Amino acid sequence: MAVATGIRAGLPGRSTGARTGWRPLLLVLLGIVGCLPPATSLAGVWGRNYFPNYRLVNQDGEELRFYDDVIKGKVVSINFMFTSCADVCPVETAKLRQVQQMLGDRVGRDVFMYSITIDPEHDTPEVLKAYREQFNIGPGWQFLTGKREEIEDLQKRFGLYVRSRQEIDPLDHNVSLMLGNEATGRWLKRSPFDNPAVLANTLGYALHGNRRNPALASYDQAHRIESFDRGEYLFRTRCASCHTLGGGVAVGPDLLHVTAVRDRDWLARWIREPDAMIAEGDPLAKRLVAAYKGLPMPNLSLNEVDVEALLKFLEQQHAASGKLRTAATEDQLRPPDPPEAQPDD
Repeated sequence: MAVATGIRAGLPGRSTGARTGWRPLLLVLLGIVGCLPPATSLAGVWGRNYFPNYRLVNQDGEELRFYDDVIKGKVVSINFMFTSCADVCPVETAKLRQVQQMLGDRVGRDVFMYSITIDPEHDTPEVLKAYREQFNIGPGWQFLTGKREEIEDLQKRFGLYVRSRQEIDPLDHNVSLMLGNEATGRWLKRSPFDNPAVLANTLGYALHGNRRNPALASYDQAHRIESFDRGEYLFRTRCASCHTLGGGVAVGPDLLHVTAVRDRDWLARWIREPDAMIAEGDPLAKRLVAAYKGLPMPNLSLNEVDVEALLKFLEQQHAASGKLRTAATEDQLRPPDPPEAQPDD
């Protein structure tokens, strides 16, 4: 009644019918408010009452509890992977390596990165440690193993368990990654093919309550991309996390002049099905794997149209560099012999 009196006092000169017309609306609004859960009931949904405190072990053999040690009160990135994966997992790891490099020493201080294996029988702490070394991963990013059923439960809680696929093949998994702030309850699902600068900004600033990195240039200073064809898109999203174009060796070789020194048919097949070439014992494929810490070229599931688009883009980049095929150019791409390697027959 007090609310109704206030409405009448604030609307002088209105008829009784007009005043009583507010009552149904008030009842509707009060009903909506009454249906909303209290704020306290939402606060714990993705906290201690939601996440289990499973025992995990990192690459150094140290024990961590998932809630207490891995996520509690932290800004984190979490992805699920396995070290023998021959397709997307290496690309995701290389992409996250770029994110780690952008964040620098903040990783392990106010941003924490975790990769959890879904193949714990194979991926022992020793295997995970060797995998980190293959990618030159710095401190602050931990690789974790544990019990298979508990890891699958974590996937389910993050919405990353694909029942229709993983019940048939446990290693056929969702490669999305989770970025989150456990203290605020804010969690985001992201693609491993996202721009690493966007992922770094999300982890380093947005999830800390700041919309963007204040050191970033404004949009009006952004480099204008005149054309962005399929080949360039594929290079940026599939290749750039491991390779540069004129920037030197990264996880893999510099590809600026690769089309000048490799047979085109060989290169096309290497892009399309490197796993098959490695299994067949292709001599150059074997040397490349040995030269880059045993890290194989992943199968990116590209079709022939995609491979052709990527080759044309690489050819354009070589042509634009103004350099012709020379002995020095060939030396730049020739994989070095690993210390223990014997010359191929």
